[in-house]
Amino acid sequence: MSRLKRADRPYDLVLFGATGFVGTLTAEYLAEHAPEGLRWAIAGRSGPRLEKLRERLPGGGEIGVLRADVSDAASLRGLAEHARVVATTVGPYVTYGEELVAACADTGTDYVDLTGEPEFVDLMYVRHDARARETGARLVHACGFDSVPHDLGAYFTVRQLPEGVPLRVDGFVTANAAFSGGTFGSALNQFARGRQMLAAARDRGRHEPRLVGRRVSAPTGVPRFAPEAGAWALPLPTIDAQVVRRSAQALERYGPDFRYRHYAAVRRLPVAVGGVAAVGALVAAAQLPPVRHWLSDRVKPGQGPGPQKRDKSWFRVRFVGEGGGRRVYTEVAGGDPGYGETAKILAEGALSLAFDDLPPTAGQVTTAVAMGDALTERLRRAGITFRVAASR
Repeated sequence: MSRLKRADRPYDLVLFGATGFVGTLTAEYLAEHAPEGLRWAIAGRSGPRLEKLRERLPGGGEIGVLRADVSDAASLRGLAEHARVVATTVGPYVTYGEELVAACADTGTDYVDLTGEPEFVDLMYVRHDARARETGARLVHACGFDSVPHDLGAYFTVRQLPEGVPLRVDGFVTANAAFSGGTFGSALNQFARGRQMLAAARDRGRHEPRLVGRRVSAPTGVPRFAPEAGAWALPLPTIDAQVVRRSAQALERYGPDFRYRHYAAVRRLPVAVGGVAAVGALVAAAQLPPVRHWLSDRVKPGQGPGPQKRDKSWFRVRFVGEGGGRRVYTEVAGGDPGYGETAKILAEGALSLAFDDLPPTAGQVTTAVAMGDALTERLRRAGITFRVAASR
């Protein structure tokens, strides 16, 4: 159980942003899969929308409702004081997220979010990690498709390899899914903030303790044909590799010299070339405010793929790990990555912090560090596959 006793707070878990697209999916998942006796609440700025959501959730009469607004720091502190764990879907986090992180760090409340924004994560480390360590709060960012399948997948792969030797792991991502308006808007926002992102990363580097006696790296790599994956490997400039690197820095099980590379796996060369060109064009367009705003208006926040599209969506991350004369192939796979599985991962991550017997940690920590084996087992039971495909 979390270091906060159940009697200390009215709720075990509060879901903030519950009426948004992913927030609603997360609320539905919790209502359908919550353990017996879970004390939880939905939270957001619109009381009527929260009440409407509660009315249609299974067991809604037992679910609390809390009003809070990102522009009202006092309301966010009140939310944090009512919960042992807060899960939030309210982004872009670099714009709307800090006050809730600060409130959780200050009140000793565990926190999980869905951010894929490196700048936000780095800023929160510099500003709130020390306070969270003082109060015992665990601040777990990127607790959705960004970056749990990759972080726990690399962790799972490492555990199949010998201890105490240099290790190399490559991850290859394939997926068939659609984006929501919120995700698209967050991506555009990040593309437009390259300088701020770099400045935040440098500032974090000045505050982080140096790793002594071990080496950990996550180089970007170059596009290449990867025979081990049977596909063209395109470096993915997402937060995932950074999260894996931080897990490796914190856990000695990753060995004395660990390297991770993160790729999109594309089987057809024309598709790979087109994908690189499309991303480049989007990054360029994001630098022009009128174009960025026009693109953001094409898919509004709160919109996303319908149930039929989500039911047909899937993801697969294949890992190749090497070390100590052994090579292992592993796989993490599931359904709709951006929404169905992200809601599942966020909910199970929050429940893990609330109820599982976890290693003693505090401050800003990754899912592998905070919840490792416990969350892996929860996700397996929830239908996400972690398996060893082959080894030699």
